[in-house]
Amino acid sequence: MLDVQELSVFYGGIHALQEVSLTVPEKQIVTLIGANGAGKSTTLRTIIGLVEAREGKILFRGREIQNRPAHRIVEAGIAMVPEGRRIFVNLSVEENLRMGAFVHKDGEEVQRNLDWVFQLFPRLKERAKQKGGTLSGGEQQMLALGRGLMSTPDLLMLDEPSLGLAPLLVNEVFHIIRSIHQEGKTILLIEQNAMAALEVAAYGYVLQSGRITMEGKGNDLLKDPSVKEAYLGEALK
Repeated sequence: MLDVQELSVFYGGIHALQEVSLTVPEKQIVTLIGANGAGKSTTLRTIIGLVEAREGKILFRGREIQNRPAHRIVEAGIAMVPEGRRIFVNLSVEENLRMGAFVHKDGEEVQRNLDWVFQLFPRLKERAKQKGGTLSGGEQQMLALGRGLMSTPDLLMLDEPSLGLAPLLVNEVFHIIRSIHQEGKTILLIEQNAMAALEVAAYGYVLQSGRITMEGKGNDLLKDPSVKEAYLGEALK
């Protein structure tokens, strides 16, 4: 579904991404793990059109999308849930969700999507008229996920969905990610919580200083000694 080929991105004189290549097959969860500053968020922001690619190609369903306007990429079928949730704190839960459906002009379709999101997230339905800023951190993350789904994307990209959440809420968020996947969605997941990400992903890539240094099945990377030492908090014996 998504094929990133030798992608290079610069911030001024800084080579932020260096010939990054990755593939996200349809109806799979693929994760990109790495330390802070490795270039994970830059990768997503470049795919969605918020950062310009200097070199390389981004193919979505076989069509090049690199450096197209972000709203055109969303219309093509990609949505991103940004790091830090970035909900509209003064809008209600329902209004936040409807903001995510801007690509749909049919009111009935928007309502169907809203009903589907409320089915996925019953807690959001209970709080539909509350302002987004009154929700807990976990509920705000659910709202951000739901807003991303309102455009009915073929590919959902998640940037650090567990960031800042208590362990119990982290488990809930990853349960939700599995549920979204079971609904048939393709997911590209960026996470510092490497263990949780690799447990849920079919395939993973390791990004270090803007380069892909390792890739493999999620279970295989979980067992790899170098990945354990660097990202899973397990020193080599």
